[in-house]
Amino acid sequence: MTGIRDTQQNRRMDADEPHNARLLRVYTLDEAQRSLLRRVPLDELGVPEVVQHRITELFGQPLTPDEAVRHIIADVRARGDEALQDWSARLDGAQLVRLHVSPEEIAAGLAATPPPVVAALQLAAERIEHFHRRQPLGGWWDATGQERLGQLVRPLERVGIYVPGGTAPLPSSLLMCAIPARVAGVREIVVCTPPGRNGLPPVLLAAAHMAQVDKVFQLGGAQAIAALAYGTASVPRVDKIVGPGNLFVTLAKRQVYGAVGIDGLLGPTETMIIADGGANPEYIAADLLAQAEHDVLAQAILLTPSRPLAAAVADAVERRARLLSRQAIIEQSLAGRGGAVIVPDLAAAFEIANAFAPEHLQLCLSEAEQWLDRVQHAGAVFLGEYSFEVLADYVAGPSHSLPTGGSARYASGLSVRDFIKLVSVINLSAATAQQLAEPAACLAHAEGLTAHAAAAEARRI
Repeated sequence: MTGIRDTQQNRRMDADEPHNARLLRVYTLDEAQRSLLRRVPLDELGVPEVVQHRITELFGQPLTPDEAVRHIIADVRARGDEALQDWSARLDGAQLVRLHVSPEEIAAGLAATPPPVVAALQLAAERIEHFHRRQPLGGWWDATGQERLGQLVRPLERVGIYVPGGTAPLPSSLLMCAIPARVAGVREIVVCTPPGRNGLPPVLLAAAHMAQVDKVFQLGGAQAIAALAYGTASVPRVDKIVGPGNLFVTLAKRQVYGAVGIDGLLGPTETMIIADGGANPEYIAADLLAQAEHDVLAQAILLTPSRPLAAAVADAVERRARLLSRQAIIEQSLAGRGGAVIVPDLAAAFEIANAFAPEHLQLCLSEAEQWLDRVQHAGAVFLGEYSFEVLADYVAGPSHSLPTGGSARYASGLSVRDFIKLVSVINLSAATAQQLAEPAACLAHAEGLTAHAAAAEARRI
């Protein structure tokens, strides 16, 4: 990496170091740059053998995930609701008589959710709304002289929100996507979330009630994205699709983009922590494990110049992981995509972080705020050990739907801006139009567009 030189100490790490046999491997900078810190495109992440076997079983041939998604989308476009029911049965094991969730079912889900969970959802909803109402979105209108130029702000009319289900249904994602849309003034908010064999979890329906969404469909995977993008008899076509999902959902969003807007291609989630020697290893271990339990492709990385801290964090990860319910997922995630990296100093750590452009960047540093100016690329920044990422997942306020895969170099987290469009307004007087006609005609002739030139010349004096 440009401008960063590994130290002799980093190049010499005993291959038999005991921490490298543990869940959290400790890397030298050279090792990490060749593996852990190397960005892998979405299409090259690799498909677990069990998933590839399932694709072959479903389609009768060994298709790639992208090819499988293309097949599902084409089928939904051709057969509509019938295809949605077929794919829900084949992929989710759900025999659906109807796709739409009634208001009565949503109310029943709210009633079945434990009161402490309802209270937590309400707190989260209030904080998310408060944060997003502070985002400036005003249009403008300059009426000086003989020309009036301006910009209108208009909300999107209908938005589709995809909410993951499966092993970990995410009511928090529903709140994080739906509330900014409602603040923006979106007329209709449609939610799709995959059903289990017993329908939708009550907590998801409680979140739908809190967020005041208009329609909920028990529908997941690529088939849900196809339905939202193109519409069926039951599912309305939307203007934009937002929300995280698995590889198949992300590939489907990429394929329908253009027919519909999308928030981005949100790949596996990732956290990068920069810590100095004074950081608490127990806190860091807990935060890395929280990240790793999302998915076997989730990425949890520590950057530190302190070898003792890295060792202490590795010890804490080993001890804490044994107590967690998703230990198998954590072990796969850390083995494939996690680790601690020994860097020369904190300046080098920030250079690495900016090149990596992580979704979450946590600064476990003394006087963390003083380092904020060093951050150039990150989806969200967490200052200090008590501003940890899990709080932002649920109740801090900003949306947790953030750019992944290095896209924080050019993209932002979900906000009210994702649910509006800007409309330019031009109102020129006759005198101004005549004044501008000649240079406009000159440029039109330079481009070889004579009809454009003639339209400008018709208004010259």
